[in-house]
Amino acid sequence: MRYAYKASLIGSAHQFELTDDGLSWRIAGRSGVWDYADISTVKLSYRPVSMQQQRFRADIDNAKGGRIAILSTTWQTATLVAPQGHLYRDFIVELHRRMQAAGSTARLVGGLGPKTYTAALALLACLAVAMIGLLLMALFAANWTGALFLVGFAALFAWQVGGFVTRNRPRHYSFDQLPDALLPKVARNQ
Repeated sequence: MRYAYKASLIGSAHQFELTDDGLSWRIAGRSGVWDYADISTVKLSYRPVSMQQQRFRADIDNAKGGRIAILSTTWQTATLVAPQGHLYRDFIVELHRRMQAAGSTARLVGGLGPKTYTAALALLACLAVAMIGLLLMALFAANWTGALFLVGFAALFAWQVGGFVTRNRPRHYSFDQLPDALLPKVARNQ
């Protein structure tokens, strides 16, 4: 099974293959093969960017200190970043299956780190208090346009940031229970 993506418009594609020997990779002129049992950590996360809201990332560490990242999107033109949801999902699921078959003891984690997540929640709480304060001031001053703007902005902000925060809740998972929130949704007819 193979998977490839372009991390930037300039440069070669990052290429990965699941072989009998392990995870084979080729990135920027470097290459290697990591035995499935030597993979020490797999970290899945949801990482949207302005040009691609459905972007996922897998950070894979091996026992010798190496790290590679696999993204679910690829650059196609100067203005187009295309999703590769079903290809990415299939590759990540098969990687986990092969690691389990090889007897891997890798740490399987998802989302943000606990400290980063807690800091993000604290920042969101401060922003919520500030937004409520501004909304109350607008209502007391009978500034209906300002109040409506704040409600609309808060709804948009909650929609954009809320999805990021809820998907990236810190978690540990097992080989047979991959977190759906950290993998692209794939239509069943694909």
